[in-house]
Amino acid sequence: MNNKSVPYLAGRFFDGISSGLFMLALPWLMLQHPNMGTFVAFVSLACTVFTFLVTPYFSALIDRMSRKRLLVAIQSFQMTVAFALAIIYMQGFESIWILALAQLVYWVSSNVAWFTNNAFTQENYEKHEYARISSYQEIILQITTLGAGALGVILLELWGVIEFSLFAAIASTIALISYVFTPYSQKITNSKRQPMVEQIREVKSVFIQNPTFFGFILLSCVAYPMLTFLGKLVPIYFSEQGISGNWVAMYNVALGLGAIVIGILIPVALARYSHHSIMRYSTLALALVLLFMGSAQQPIFIIVGTLIYGSFNALNRITRVNWMHHEIDVSQRGRIDGGLAMFSTTIQSISYVVIALLSHYDLTRMGFFIASAVLFVSAMLMSKLSHKVPNQTELVLN
Repeated sequence: MNNKSVPYLAGRFFDGISSGLFMLALPWLMLQHPNMGTFVAFVSLACTVFTFLVTPYFSALIDRMSRKRLLVAIQSFQMTVAFALAIIYMQGFESIWILALAQLVYWVSSNVAWFTNNAFTQENYEKHEYARISSYQEIILQITTLGAGALGVILLELWGVIEFSLFAAIASTIALISYVFTPYSQKITNSKRQPMVEQIREVKSVFIQNPTFFGFILLSCVAYPMLTFLGKLVPIYFSEQGISGNWVAMYNVALGLGAIVIGILIPVALARYSHHSIMRYSTLALALVLLFMGSAQQPIFIIVGTLIYGSFNALNRITRVNWMHHEIDVSQRGRIDGGLAMFSTTIQSISYVVIALLSHYDLTRMGFFIASAVLFVSAMLMSKLSHKVPNQTELVLN
């Protein structure tokens, strides 16, 4: 591991802790109030809608300024929000709406941080380094984000919101310092000044010029909203069944452990198999796992399915990100990731409406089968496109 990776991965480590605490544990806290399944689903819907609206602006911003400066700014913002939540609760202003607002802020900023990190990695590393740094990133991501989500559920049962928020704020502070000291080789400069709206419109030509490549990538992206769908479905299902928060913590840990295994093995997989083959078969595997989880009667079987699901989901996602590192011009990465994110968040928004309806009509278990069917369709369409996907794709704006 080189010198530039140590502070950067340290930043991702503590960023993951802070984000994981807010993104995964706060919904469980809201679910401790009676009949809150529908409310939590609609909060998630509001988060995805707002993310969709701001994504074009922030994705263009990533291609206009220093990616390192953006990472520092995002951590400063999250640190401030976490400290503010602690202060608000210290003053006795306790409200489920405040928790929902905190989740919204972290949700949007974490999405922006994800796009920024993708662009930062592509810009700050060489092509031969992508597989290895992706391995490190995945291990860090899963240990922190999902581990912190499990820790957060336990901490919320032992601590109050004040201690919980201060813990997250300290983690964001350390992440901020780590990013400040990360060496950065900026390759993108604003030599060509363009209005931001024009920059956003330019990306449309990239998608149109390469419909097969991006069609395949978009179908692969369906796995992400299905993961976030599952992240809300499982806690709501467990709460409706009277299953304790310890099982929610185990769900988060299982998802992370499965991904860690892939994080270790991913350099070997990328060296032996084509990107599109890995993505296609991992999507099919995800559909089969969800079918198994929906048929499970005991929470332990859902946890086992989650372990397998975490492995194939990580395999699909890391492979997609690496393929884009190699095929997409670094100066366009933020906007292209933004376009893909708008597609994903649209499906997310629909999925949260589905969860709200299923929870309202006591049909939550059906969510597993619905998600499975969506991924089956994606895998079938990816199979049809796979023979048309070229080995190398030129993605350059004209």
